[in-house]
Amino acid sequence: MRTRIIGSAVWASVLAIGLFGVPLAVAVLQYALVVERSELERAANTIAITVAADVSDDERVTRIDAPAEIRVTVYDEDAVRLSGAGPFEGGPEVGRALAGRVGTTADHGDLVVAVPVTHEDDVIGVVRAAVPRSTAMGRVALVWAAMAALAGLAITAAWLVGRRQARRLARPLEELAVAARRLGHGDFSVRTRRGGITEIDAVGSALDSTATRLDELLAREREFSADASHQLRTPLAGLRLRLEAALEGSDEDPRPAIVAGLVDADRLESTIDELLALARDRRATPPSRLDLPALLDEMSPEWRGRLALQGRSLALCVESGTAAPCTSPAAVRQILAVLVDNATTHGAGTVAVTVREATDAVAVDISDAGPGVREPVSALFTRRADQRGSHGIGLALARRLAEAEGGRLDLTRRTPPTFTLLLPPAPPEASSLPSPADSTAGVNVLVERCSSPAGAPAGTRARGV
Repeated sequence: MRTRIIGSAVWASVLAIGLFGVPLAVAVLQYALVVERSELERAANTIAITVAADVSDDERVTRIDAPAEIRVTVYDEDAVRLSGAGPFEGGPEVGRALAGRVGTTADHGDLVVAVPVTHEDDVIGVVRAAVPRSTAMGRVALVWAAMAALAGLAITAAWLVGRRQARRLARPLEELAVAARRLGHGDFSVRTRRGGITEIDAVGSALDSTATRLDELLAREREFSADASHQLRTPLAGLRLRLEAALEGSDEDPRPAIVAGLVDADRLESTIDELLALARDRRATPPSRLDLPALLDEMSPEWRGRLALQGRSLALCVESGTAAPCTSPAAVRQILAVLVDNATTHGAGTVAVTVREATDAVAVDISDAGPGVREPVSALFTRRADQRGSHGIGLALARRLAEAEGGRLDLTRRTPPTFTLLLPPAPPEASSLPSPADSTAGVNVLVERCSSPAGAPAGTRARGV
């Protein structure tokens, strides 16, 4: 590209010089010939005045004062040479001079001018002045040499300008090539410099956007891998325990275990779909009215089974008249799974899940009787790869899911620890939560009045039987 830009600049200058320089050179030549003829005519007129008396008396002209390079010849009225080194008989130019006009011609490489010699208004002879054409061409050659030097200087300037422009245009493209190679090798932090050329800067901006998008895509894929491994670990462990228990009870009918295993597999598939949607920065399904009691009743058996292994219990409490939230069931399922798993792993005593009315929101409190949370809130919801002895990536994922649904997740009390999930309410015409007794058909629940655990307001407790 550098060579082509420089070549284009040089050829453009050569073409411009050719278009303007050649006609100008011809004009210089013509002008020089005109000037030379004017000089010859002036010299011939001066000599004609000097020799007019000698020609009138038919005497031989012996003295002619003229510049050394001019050859002067004097003719009589019959065009016969009287003096000088010119032709013995005058040519056409002499004939025109005898007719009273100035005659000019080019003869054998000479520039010739003939002027009449007059006496009392009569033409009595002719003075012929000649000079070698090379004399005039010498002066023209000097002018042409100066023009050629200027042309060479112009071409050199064009070469220098073209070289500079080529370097200015090629350097950003070379940097783009280097950036593209780095991007191809997996360096998504590559950024290009702006060179002030709109088209090249547009390419660099597109390359920067591509690098940013690839970086974000790779980060989402990594987050998805971490989220999937974190969220699938507990359901897979429950499924394995269920199957192992069914395998040990060889005398029992395996169908219930198989059916329960298929239900767990469906939940795993739903979890994977939701995490994929999160990784792609979109929701699997649009938000809709959520039946929270039915969702809690669906998830509580698994929670109770895990807590029972530690000698602990689960308490579910739904305040009567609480509005139904408008959100994605799968997202809330993942958030609640993270919070209950967190209370199961790091807490102690009864795990309480309370659904209550909040200001312009539906609140879900998850608490336990553990010693409390000592970590700063900023660190609590920060994604960390090392999960040993900490809350890992679960709470960070839960907060992201809550915010994606237009809600909020916060630690509202440190001791005993209480996490509160705020969800946007559904429209007023379909906002009231059904009572647990009116939940999905086929689910048997026991409804009783109770005092909500961990200081939550009194409400209706739904406990699976």
